[in-house]
Amino acid sequence: MTPKRVMLASMALGVLLPLAACGTAESNSSGFRKNYVVARSALEQGEYGQANRQYARLMSSAGPFLPRIQLEYAHSLLRAGDYAQAAQMAEAMAMGSDGAASAAALAVAATARHELGLESLAEGKTQAGKMHLEHAQSSMAQVLATHPELDPLGSLAGRQASIAVRLKAL
Repeated sequence: MTPKRVMLASMALGVLLPLAACGTAESNSSGFRKNYVVARSALEQGEYGQANRQYARLMSSAGPFLPRIQLEYAHSLLRAGDYAQAAQMAEAMAMGSDGAASAAALAVAATARHELGLESLAEGKTQAGKMHLEHAQSSMAQVLATHPELDPLGSLAGRQASIAVRLKAL
């Protein structure tokens, strides 16, 4: 996946989530913070397998930071090319949150759905590809309508236009 294809997801994380390490309960904050820094560093360094394993471990102890961990985990899955799991996780998070957090999760889900659509089309699975592309287009439209600040460089709008062209050809 090219950097341009994940730029939206990265930007959504950058807009919504400060990079500072977070903590949980007093007795667990040091361990959680350390594990979070390991996961985030692995994500930033492109070590997606390690990041995914670490984020998966953090889920059970994230407490109030669970939405943040879920979004970063979904982003890591997206960057690792696990589009189905990234879409599933991000869509669940989008449904369970509101505002900018929901929109950021929806942007990750839409990007994953777009990639799933492209993969399906490449495999000759036109109906599945069309379904994923329509889902991605709808999600992107929602993000752009409610939180245009999540697309300051226009990459999400560009994806949406690309999807529209592809859908017309199907």
